[in-house]
Amino acid sequence: MDGSGSISTPPPDEWRLAHQRLFPQWQSLALSHQAQLPIAISRVNQFDAGRLDVEMAAMLKEQLVKVFSLMKPGMLFQYEPELDAFLEFLIWRFSIWVDKPTPGNALMNLRYRDERASELRGKGKKVCISFIMLSANMTSVRKVALMNCYTPGVWCQRAVRTGLEGPGLTVGQKMWYCIATVGGQYFWARLQSFSAFRRWGDSEQRPLARRAWVLIQHIEGLHKAASFANLLLFLYTGRFRNLVERALRARLVYGNPNMNRAVSFEYMNRQLVWNEFSEMLLLLLPLLNSSSFKSLFSPFSKNKSSSSKSDDGSCPICQATPTIPFLAHPCQHRYCYYCLRTRCSAAPSFRCPKCNEPVVAMQRDGGSTTNQTNPQSIDH
Repeated sequence: MDGSGSISTPPPDEWRLAHQRLFPQWQSLALSHQAQLPIAISRVNQFDAGRLDVEMAAMLKEQLVKVFSLMKPGMLFQYEPELDAFLEFLIWRFSIWVDKPTPGNALMNLRYRDERASELRGKGKKVCISFIMLSANMTSVRKVALMNCYTPGVWCQRAVRTGLEGPGLTVGQKMWYCIATVGGQYFWARLQSFSAFRRWGDSEQRPLARRAWVLIQHIEGLHKAASFANLLLFLYTGRFRNLVERALRARLVYGNPNMNRAVSFEYMNRQLVWNEFSEMLLLLLPLLNSSSFKSLFSPFSKNKSSSSKSDDGSCPICQATPTIPFLAHPCQHRYCYYCLRTRCSAAPSFRCPKCNEPVVAMQRDGGSTTNQTNPQSIDH
């Protein structure tokens, strides 16, 4: 302001220079205190990721057991908890510990995010806005500029946000995740096997062991109830699949916002093909004559001499002792009357399954001959 009381006018480009000078500070403050956008993560994807991790561990365990298949049977049974813990530790070491998703999470495009940091960012935004509004040492122009970094405006050009932003798990969260999942499961499996082997539940004479067994059962019941309550909360909110994730505030979010879910219809196609094939077989099998197939493959059968000696007293069709025995002509093999009569009535060109000779007549064992072309007349 000069002596005449007039206000000096700043240069026209002064505001642009000030904006360029303060823009990096505004952007860093805005990014560090912006609240996370609400985002819904597919519950099916999260369940599928957990199931894939379990199947991956089972496959690794199966391959590892095959290495010891030639050793003493049952040797690995007593070390099964240690084997499971070792495989779970390997999966944790090469995935979560190095800020990479587990195999199941990678297939479902998921990663872990520290939800505590996201909640603090929302609180920090409110605190910073209040601090800017109450600051007395800041000019009104700078207040407006900083406010535009925290609220939608045209002064601060921010990148497009998807709601998936946020840091990964901290070192402490990773360590506690390993202790809870790997160490906790190993300790509980060992405790249950030890208590069952020592028969704590049946030891009436040892009250301390009995109390420990009852305490174990109560803890297991409480864990199941808490897991069920957490499942209901997960189905309602879509956050934290299990108790460990809820305690550590480790939430699964999408790793890539532009990646579509990989849906495979291989199982469905295979099931549809098998259903159609089975329906076709059920339709065609009653129309096929099994005796013709047997006679077709009888020349290629093995041990003809031994089978002929052992089957001389049985019916070639039902493989049982002939009921009302009849002889087929001209081969003279013994059949059940019902078996031979139905086959001759169904197929006039019926051939004997044993010798592949056409049956032209049938005779009761010890009786007269009956021509098979006239099935209604039988001479006894």
